[in-house]
This record gives sequence, structure tokens and C-alpha cells, in this order.
Amino acid sequence: MNFPKDLKYNKEHLWVKVEGNAACIGITDYAQDQLGEILYVDLPKVGQEFAKGDLFSEVESAKVNSELRMPFSGVVVEVNEELDDSPERINEAPYDAWIAKFEIKNPDELNDLISAEEYEESLK
Repeated sequence: MNFPKDLKYNKEHLWVKVEGNAACIGITDYAQDQLGEILYVDLPKVGQEFAKGDLFSEVESAKVNSELRMPFSGVVVEVNEELDDSPERINEAPYDAWIAKFEIKNPDELNDLISAEEYEESLK
């Protein structure tokens, strides 16, 4: 399994790539492996605002539907529309197939995210 060190993670198997006051969110290599073939991603709408813990997306796979909850508060500034037609991109390249990009509303909430090493340790 691959866990890039330049990303942050949470124990709900999301990765976060922070770029200034914005961040992209996707699901980890471990998560896509556990889900199996991804069939559909419910993308949020640009402009939607979410609080930490809010449901922002759902991923449907051959095995299960999985709810994705916000690891921080933010507003959607962009969605990865490629996933509408090709949700399997998450299986092929989970760290390139981000789901949405958010403007970060409360940067202090990022302190709750963990490093690649801590995430990998949490899987054991």
C-alpha cells in the first residue's frame, strides 16, 4: 500500500492535500482496496459549505456504499468531474483522483489530521 508523506490523513481513510487556504480530499489506497471496484461517486456542489463531520460525498462500490465525512470545515471550490464518467480512477490512482477541493474555513481543524506514518500505524 502507498501512503504519500506529503499528504495528511484521518482515521476514516481520507487523504487531504493542503495548498495554502485550500485542500483537496480523496480516499486512501487502503480505502479503495477495501471498497473494491468503485462504481459511482456522489460529488458535492460547488459553493456548498460543510462543517467538520458533515457528510459531503458517498462512494458506491461493488461491495458497499461508503459515506465520506468532512475532516475540516470548508466550502467546495471545485469538484473532480472526471469521476462522473470514470469513478474507477479512484481504484487506479487514489491519490490523483481527488473528489473535491475546499476552501478551508478553520485551519486549526487540520491539526486533527495525522501523518502518513500515523495513518499506516492505525491500520495495524
